[in-house]
Parts: sequence; structure tokens; C-alpha cells
Amino acid sequence: MSLIDNLARLEATTTGRARPRATVRHRHLSERPLVFVPLTTAGEAGAPLGALIGTERTSPRLLTVPQPRDRDLRFAFLARLAEILLPYVESYEGDVEAAERTEADPETGKRVKVEVELCADAPQLIVPSRAGVEFVRLLGRSMRFRRTAEQDPDAPYPAPPRVPLLGRWLTHFGERSRVPGSSLLLAMTDLLSRHWATGQSSLEEQHLGALLAWIEAPEGVSGADAALRAELARDTDGQLLCPPAGPATDPAFDNQLLAPAIERYDRARTALAAAADGVEADGLLASLAAAEREIDALVESRTRPTWDAVWRGLDALCTLPEAPHAIDRWRGDRWSFTGHRDRVAAGEPPQPRVDDAVTAANKLGTREREQARLDAQEALDDPLVMAGRRLAGEAFAGEVTDVVMAYSEGRSPRPRPVVTVRTGDRPHLDAGVRVYRSLEGKPQAAQFVTYDADGGVVLRLLDKMGRAKEAEPGSVPEVGDRLCWTLFEHEQRGGPRLPDPEDTPWTHGGPPEGAVSVGAPGERPDPVTSEDLL
Repeated sequence: MSLIDNLARLEATTTGRARPRATVRHRHLSERPLVFVPLTTAGEAGAPLGALIGTERTSPRLLTVPQPRDRDLRFAFLARLAEILLPYVESYEGDVEAAERTEADPETGKRVKVEVELCADAPQLIVPSRAGVEFVRLLGRSMRFRRTAEQDPDAPYPAPPRVPLLGRWLTHFGERSRVPGSSLLLAMTDLLSRHWATGQSSLEEQHLGALLAWIEAPEGVSGADAALRAELARDTDGQLLCPPAGPATDPAFDNQLLAPAIERYDRARTALAAAADGVEADGLLASLAAAEREIDALVESRTRPTWDAVWRGLDALCTLPEAPHAIDRWRGDRWSFTGHRDRVAAGEPPQPRVDDAVTAANKLGTREREQARLDAQEALDDPLVMAGRRLAGEAFAGEVTDVVMAYSEGRSPRPRPVVTVRTGDRPHLDAGVRVYRSLEGKPQAAQFVTYDADGGVVLRLLDKMGRAKEAEPGSVPEVGDRLCWTLFEHEQRGGPRLPDPEDTPWTHGGPPEGAVSVGAPGERPDPVTSEDLL
């Protein structure tokens, strides 16, 4: 956490109001996001109790499981969830545009550009909190390997037809959420805490109601008092006025309301199964329907406040202009969505339970690069974020006081002008360190030379000045220009090339099962002999 963030938290604590941590919105928001507010049974993370889901603020779809321990009812819940979520996802698959991508030529191995399809937009799933993101991943893991009756007629508990496909998509959303800067699956608490600072800890900010209380606190009411009321205030029946953002439920709700309602449902279902004739069954069927409606009302009473809170959070975020680089990161999400769409259409198997060594290393390298890229882009897009980097000595801003044209040595001299920048910042500069500035959206590099007599920073420009002997107009700063230079790179380089999965060395688990060709020298271990045993 930067010094600017700490100062914002201290100011929020002093004034009782949330303070901005950003001047722009650093995440892309879809025009038609799908909001998903799940609820789970206490003590059973994989047993859904219900959910509110939809793209319309005023008309969410309510899904419930009257008896979460019943496998058939859970499958029915997942089937209804698939009926809502999969059409939403598939509505983005058909609208495509032409795009170029660099791929290896299968014959020569050289990198060439090929024209491929790219989805013009992608779906976006928004959940209340970070726990909701983990629940999405858990649901995906529990569903993607299920077998349907069509796939396996002998399966003891076949899943509804579209449930495995739903699991694959939820797994993709969950995996993509681990990539820094991705916006396919977002937690509203993380979005709000990224753009506003409060007087709470990061753990306390996972309560959506308390976080919004800081941001929306009315005049004359402290944010801390409003957040405390959101967390603890109860009605005359002992129920929370602002239920937690889920998917967990409040113990008082479980013990006083939910457990008796489920027990009444179980009794009604048991009595219906033991009915002696049709007349008696009709009366018991009405009792069962009433018990189901009671559970529906209870689930909606716990999820509707959180549903409204998510949309209020979207309203607050939409007051900020979108950061310039956010749309570039969204393009990466579109590539990810398009790739998974193509894998599903090609009939590839579901994502494995455990990644092989090469895939895991690629994922880790990608996330590290994307984190560095996100940090750099947020600083370039937002003066408030850049101020934190300047205070940390990772950037400096100042006025150009002198420009001396110089040239490189050699047969074809190139412009290497020396620029002096007067700054009040204290960057961590050593001889030969490279610094960067944004020139028409591209990073221009310079090398630190020395400090002048007045403490100004002397830099030598290195690139982005054209190939001619004279520098291109606008590529060299002029006296009086005020510039911001960073010690971090604006674009991240690719990592080292990793071997193919079938060439995984034995130090990392060896190649996957069945990937080694018979007789390949040096790939298989020596056979075990009697001398190997004590």
C-alpha cells in the first residue's frame, strides 16, 4: 500500500467520509453485466441455498433450493442457473470482428501474423464480494466433470444436459479472475475498495453494506457509525437489517427462520410421499407449495438487499470516467473469452483438475507480467496513482530547463540529446539507470547521466526519435515542458520460452501420462532391477 493510500485512509478516518484513491475507473464495466448474488448453506460450502441473478436491476430471477442436502434439488437449481447464464454468455459468441494474432508457422516455426475472429464484446459477471468469486470457482469445479445421461447412460447420478457446460464456463470465469486487471468476473467490494479509501481494514471492506456506508454516508453521520450500523443493526425479530454480502448467512437467520422453514418443507414432502389417496395428496401438495414459497421469501429477504447494494455500487463506479488503458485490458478479456469459446466448440475436454508443470508456469508468468503491466498502466492513467509512485521514488515530474543536442558515435550518428529536468521529487537514480516517459502512447527511454549543480536531473534520450540524423518533430522535449518520467517500464517483456508439455523434464514431474513416445532415449527411467532393492 502506497503512502498516498495510507494518507487517504487517515483522512477518511478523520473526516468520517470515504476518500478517492483514483480519479478514473481502472476496470471496464459492461453495458449489460450479469449480477449474481449467491447464498449457501451454513457449514456446506458446496450446497447452494439460493441466488438472485439477472441483467435487469428491477427484475432479478430468484432461484432456491428448498432442501440443500437433496442432490436432485441441487441439480434442478444448477439446471435453472444454466438456463439463465448460458444464453447470456452465448449471446456474445456470434458478434465477431477480424483481428490479427501472431502464431508460429507449423512448417517453418517462424512467428507470423494470421487473421482470426475476435468476439466484439464479452460477458461480465459481477458478484458482491471476494467470497462470491470463490463460490463461482467452486461451482465450476463441482460441475465441469459431471456426466449427463446422454454422455454416460450408466451414470448413477446423471447431471442435467447443460450443467457440465455451465461448469466449464464458471471455471473459466474463476481462472480469469486471477489475472490482474481482468474484468470478466468482478467482486463489487474489490471494485469499490480499489477506487475509494475508508477507515476500515481490508477484511472489513469485504462487507458490501459497510463499504457502501462509508461511500454513501449522509451529512451529519460518520462513515464509521454508518458502517457499524450496517454490520450490526437488527430488527425487532433479531435479524440483520443489512444481511452480509454472502454467500454465507447469519446464524440468527439460520437458527430462527431458515431451519424451521426447511423442517416444515421436509415434513410436507414426507407426508405427501406417504399419502394414501389423491384427495389427501392434493391437500398435502398445497402444504408443500406453501413451504416452498416460505423458503423463497426467506432467501429473497436475504439476497435482495445485497442485490440492490451491488447496483448502487455500479452507480458509484459509473460516476468515474473509464481509464484509457482499461479498454486495452478488456481486449485481453475478449481474447480469453474467444479462445474458450473456440475450445468448447472444438469439443476439447474440460479444464484439468491440476495443471501440468508447463501450463502452471505459463499461468504464473502471465499473472506476474499482467500485475506489473496493471501497476504501470494505472499510474500512467491516473495522476493520483502516479503521485504514490513519485513519493516512493519510482517516478519524478519536473520542468525541462535545458536541451543540448548530441549524437551517438559511429558510422551513422543518431540523435542522443541531453535533457535537464528540474524536479522536487527524490527518485532512486543511479548511474546508467533507464527512465521512461509516455510519448504519443509509446514509452520513450532515457538514461540517467548525472545531477547538475542546481540538483536538476540530466538525462540522455535513447529512442523514439526516428532513423534520420535529425530528430523527428515533437520527439525531443523543449525548454519549459513539464514531463513525468518513471523508473518502471511501461510495457512488460515476455517471459522465457517454456518447453511443450510432452517435453517436461523429470525434475518437474516428467511429461504427462502417455505423452512419451515408445523408445525415446533419455525420456523413461531405467527399469527397476533386483540390485535396486535392499
